[in-house]
Amino acid sequence: MRPSLLTANCDVRALSPHPTQPMNETRCPWCLASTAYIAYHDDEWGRPVHDDRVLFEFLVLEGAQAGLSWSTILAKRENYRRLFAGFDPAKVARFTPARVERLLLDPGIVRNRQKVEGTVKNAKAFLEVQKEFGSFDAYAWAFVGGKPIVNRRQSMKEVPASTPESDAFSKDLRKRGFTFVGSTILYAFMQAVGMVDDHLVDCPCHSGKLRKGR
Repeated sequence: MRPSLLTANCDVRALSPHPTQPMNETRCPWCLASTAYIAYHDDEWGRPVHDDRVLFEFLVLEGAQAGLSWSTILAKRENYRRLFAGFDPAKVARFTPARVERLLLDPGIVRNRQKVEGTVKNAKAFLEVQKEFGSFDAYAWAFVGGKPIVNRRQSMKEVPASTPESDAFSKDLRKRGFTFVGSTILYAFMQAVGMVDDHLVDCPCHSGKLRKGR
């Protein structure tokens, strides 16, 4: 679950409105810290993703977020897109040590050597998964049986940091040479790309409500 920067009883109506959802709806409380968080929550978080480039993007961003706030990563997201070849894994896999050194000088990203070098390593492993399974999408979604796990959480206290599915996913990725793919990071990834629906049941973005046209 994305970190909550405000208390669970914070009133979203006190913030500038985001047009996607009505302001009288009760969103997941973690997103209420800023309009950028609200936009991300309403438009992306928990929506099923099957595009390999976008899946690689979230793999990169979730790994970069380790030990930091998600707001930090959201603020740097466009810089990551620019500096990491639009999150094209085939291009990132060809990054040279010299290019990595240039990236480490750019304040637009998290300048952590292990994370930057790990992104290049993960791009190479990502291509191997695509070669074996036809797509990373087919590989990743198999860990949830090919369709989202729809939870009915009543409060953020019920949202775990990891699950048996994220444990299995993490273990297999590590075996394939990926890095920065611990189970907690992987669960955040699974939430982000809609493999798991962890919107609270009262949230207008919960898939049960979206299917009803809300």
